[in-house]
Amino acid sequence: MPDFSDRLPSAGRPALILASSSPYRRELLERLRIPFDVAVPAIDETPLPGETPEATALRLAEAKARAVAATLPANAGRTLVIGSDQVATFDGKQIGKPGTHERALAQLQAMRGREVLFHSALCLFDSASAEAQSVDVVTHVRFRRLPDATLDAYLRAETPYDVAGSAKSEGLGIALLEAIQSDDPTALIGLPLIALTRMLLAAGYPLLEAA
Repeated sequence: MPDFSDRLPSAGRPALILASSSPYRRELLERLRIPFDVAVPAIDETPLPGETPEATALRLAEAKARAVAATLPANAGRTLVIGSDQVATFDGKQIGKPGTHERALAQLQAMRGREVLFHSALCLFDSASAEAQSVDVVTHVRFRRLPDATLDAYLRAETPYDVAGSAKSEGLGIALLEAIQSDDPTALIGLPLIALTRMLLAAGYPLLEAA
């Protein structure tokens, strides 16, 4: 967790922090051309018993934002903290990050020719008001029917072992997908920018002026 003790209130706009360890979310936020810090929240991401995928994603997104906000010093000024979490579901079960080649191959084998739902939850927490804006953006992804050898070759080429669903749609993994349906094109990568910009504008953040 970064040390925010030297943070001073910014003139004209609140400070912005991305509460995430994900390099993908950081790269997406950089598209907005606004200054931000990154902090890794220390929370337990285990789903609760009986919790729906949407509820898990929303709870963890807000928990990440609040955990980072709780570390801010008293003189930090108004700070907006972005929390995000993604849960993939297939056949009613949550799909985690595979972690290994073997588990990733098993995921892709099970999902070929099938539809997977990705719940990309987003939270914007305002340290001044202690209010949180939250939303769950759902993306429907249909995987192509591909042979084991093709799936294995893809995994060895891109090694997507740190993403739920075992395929990076922003990279070579797009070749594994038959269709993507979503109201927010960056949600599948991990950070719904349409929803985020809407939240920032609602919070009074001078988005285009800052850029």
